[in-house]
Amino acid sequence: MSTRRDFIKQSSLLSAAFFLPNDVFFQSKKNIGLQLYTLRNTISKDPRTVLAAVAKLGYKQVETFGYGKGKWFGLTVPELKAVLKENGLTSPSGHTFGGGTFLKDGWEENWKPAVADSKALGQEYIVVPYLEDSFRSIDNYKKIAAALNKAGEIAKAGGSKVAYHNHDFEFKEQDGQKGFDILMKEADPKLVQFELDIYWAVKAGYDPIALIKAHPGRFSMWHIKDIDKTEKKFFTEVGNGSIDWKPIFAAAKASGMKYFFVEQDVTPGDPLVSVTTSINYLKSIL
Repeated sequence: MSTRRDFIKQSSLLSAAFFLPNDVFFQSKKNIGLQLYTLRNTISKDPRTVLAAVAKLGYKQVETFGYGKGKWFGLTVPELKAVLKENGLTSPSGHTFGGGTFLKDGWEENWKPAVADSKALGQEYIVVPYLEDSFRSIDNYKKIAAALNKAGEIAKAGGSKVAYHNHDFEFKEQDGQKGFDILMKEADPKLVQFELDIYWAVKAGYDPIALIKAHPGRFSMWHIKDIDKTEKKFFTEVGNGSIDWKPIFAAAKASGMKYFFVEQDVTPGDPLVSVTTSINYLKSIL
């Protein structure tokens, strides 16, 4: 049940989001990003060539994945940072450990160096990208929200920020409750932001604009991926699907969106061809 305090808190967040400087949103719309998972089959083999190709297409920012033992794609922090700089790229965000990590003893000891490496690479956000099947109970969502708050405290101490990335399963109802609602309610907005994956929200039957209005200022990042026009509702290139992107981008301010990343989990052919189609469409509407 909503309380007066909840209403005031939500109204304050909405006001703050709408009065953020215009140049923040102007720049975010021009700095089109790419989640590198889309190119996973090639980037681990030859990250330098792949990142050069991404930059040549016009992408300005990249979101990493696959962090482990201080490296991404076989490159150390200084090595990857140098490759990004050579290609005029920055990496404001990176996907790190699955949500189930935070339900295991001693997770803090792995989290602290991950935060330090993320920050050293120049990332503002370190993102929890996924919740494994076995951890999707209502009780676990509550535990994960509490752990995210702790992870946010550790990240804040290291000069970084935490975000959680949704799929469709967080919207599934269990005994009258939804994991998404629990995370939104119990994750401290001062410590935990969210990366709204628009494809998964739409596939779950939710309007992204309605979600933004209900949770103003909470979605500092977006994943931009389109949903095809078949009954399967599969991944497709941005602009080739059924999602109307212009009104969603018009809600950027209310969202608190600072960064967005094209992602296509599965492509029909060469992933570089697909991400080319996506960026060309986004350039035409932004």
